[in-house]
Amino acid sequence: MGQSGDLQMKLENGNAGFVLEDVPHLTDYIPDLPTYPNPLQFNPAYSVVKQYFVNVDDTVSQQIVVHKDSPRGRHFRRAGPRQKVYFESEEVHACIVTCGGLCPGLNTVIREIVCGLYHMYGVTKVLGIDGGYRGFYSKNTIDLNPKVVNDIHKRGGTILGTSRGGHDKSKIVDSIQDRGINQVYIIGGDGTQKGAAVIYEEIRHRGLKVAVAGIPKTIDNDIPVIDKSFGFDTAVEEAQRAINAAHVEAESIENGIGVVKLMGRHSGFIAMYATLASRDVDCCLIPESPFYLEGEGGLYQFIEKRLKENGHMVIVIAEGAGQDFLSKSLQSMNQQDASGNKLLQDVGLWISQKIKDHFARLHKIAINLKYIDPTYMIRAIPSNASDNVYCTLLAQSAVHGAMAGYSGFTVGPVNSRHAYIPFYRITEKQNKVVITDRMWARLLSSTNQPSFISPKQVTEFKKVKQPPAQLLDGENCEEDKSKSEDVTTKT
Repeated sequence: MGQSGDLQMKLENGNAGFVLEDVPHLTDYIPDLPTYPNPLQFNPAYSVVKQYFVNVDDTVSQQIVVHKDSPRGRHFRRAGPRQKVYFESEEVHACIVTCGGLCPGLNTVIREIVCGLYHMYGVTKVLGIDGGYRGFYSKNTIDLNPKVVNDIHKRGGTILGTSRGGHDKSKIVDSIQDRGINQVYIIGGDGTQKGAAVIYEEIRHRGLKVAVAGIPKTIDNDIPVIDKSFGFDTAVEEAQRAINAAHVEAESIENGIGVVKLMGRHSGFIAMYATLASRDVDCCLIPESPFYLEGEGGLYQFIEKRLKENGHMVIVIAEGAGQDFLSKSLQSMNQQDASGNKLLQDVGLWISQKIKDHFARLHKIAINLKYIDPTYMIRAIPSNASDNVYCTLLAQSAVHGAMAGYSGFTVGPVNSRHAYIPFYRITEKQNKVVITDRMWARLLSSTNQPSFISPKQVTEFKKVKQPPAQLLDGENCEEDKSKSEDVTTKT
């Protein structure tokens, strides 16, 4: 199921360069829908809240640090309960589906959507779609209520099952229509959200009163716009166990080297943050920062230097790093999985063997290398406390948005405030580590590893005119990001 060509930007311009990137609403194509008082005003849980509802004009700024003369920039509609809703509680028939790979926190999101619908809005008809998108038309559904989902947040994985692919929009919307479903909650990564956008467009084309809400999920933290994806904190925390094991192995033997491969197909956030958190890592290799093995300033030279200094070292490598080397040496084919993701070679095994071969050939240093791959251990565990709280906020924000009649949106925190974001902003590109940003500089300072950027590339980058005011700590403007990406592609 490809990206729909019907998606249109819903922009509202204001003073001083203010731009609201709004999300679709059911009234955009079904005029004169009746509204109802939000039942939250009668909910005891909210009786102590000073202000029940989000102001109709509340927005969240995409960029929080700007130059004093900068325009106000892009904003998104703030998430939260509205004074009026477009569904009566007894008419709501909701469904939840999980797609793509596993991620810590999936069950927590499912639980909190169900409990939010039941306890906040009095909704009692909630279905779980079994087995991802194709479950709409090829599998049974699961009746969900607070009792069924009570303890599921303590388990890893998803009680609904998942799969890749299965994006048959006509069959999916036929099933939604036949079952009388009018709220669809879709939990998944960028491929899943692209599918959700197409489902929304088909629903809109048919003129159905069905709200489609997305909850973005990726362990790699590669979804743009939002601060971070759920499960990421848990993944970084769990990665520490593997790094610690590699460090213990390496320091317990002469010239010990521990190599840890972490998840990160195209974005090295897990590897970067796990390295910064650990303090035991000597070198971190990520897809955004190409590296080289041989010669002056190469990885082999750095390993030899660190072994002479400390007698051991730990290397963390993201699964997407060094794939160009593997493609040449293994003559790999451009194969893809059911979601369209390129199938990657095992860079951890490859680089471990290359390091062994190099030092065996030199006969200068006898090394002892241990390789650890905790990939599926990291993503299959339950979410930690931080992610559990985050998942609760995501789920409740999605429920508030659907009840308020918004559709075709993804929910997520932007500068620590939850907002409703159009699907096209989530799927237009992947979030990546910017290697000219301060966070990557902090990592290089922490590990004291080489940047692997050649002097020629540094000179070329310095020739590029810098913007008059750079944003701070990962909030680089689009122009600055594109320049850094140009440097990466030249390596």
